[in-house]
Amino acid sequence: MAAVDWFAHAEVAEPVTAPRRRKPPARRPAPSVRSRRKPTQRRVRGHIVWMTLFAILLFGVVAVNVAVLRAHVAVSKLEQERAQIAAHNQALASALSAANSAPRIEAAARRLNLIQAPGGSQSYVDLTPHGR
Repeated sequence: MAAVDWFAHAEVAEPVTAPRRRKPPARRPAPSVRSRRKPTQRRVRGHIVWMTLFAILLFGVVAVNVAVLRAHVAVSKLEQERAQIAAHNQALASALSAANSAPRIEAAARRLNLIQAPGGSQSYVDLTPHGR
């Protein structure tokens, strides 16, 4: 027969259990003189400490975000100022180019009664001393 016969008839006897011994009642230690606070007060104090640490952490995160936002605003203002200065420089370069244009110079020469030299009548003067 197998060690466990699941299909055995009901006449199989149940094992006898040994009677339990009763343990003597445990003595409770006397409450210490120092610890007069209840455990709930200690838990509340621990929660307050954790909440304070969490609040400080959140304050730090908010402070960092505010600093980043201020830096971003400053960078945006500087970028706008740079764009305005670049546009102003471009306008000045355009005005300089218009001031140096050939028609303007020709008009100024006519006012001074100067005429344009013909193309083939140009000559050069040598100003270097001949003794060298």
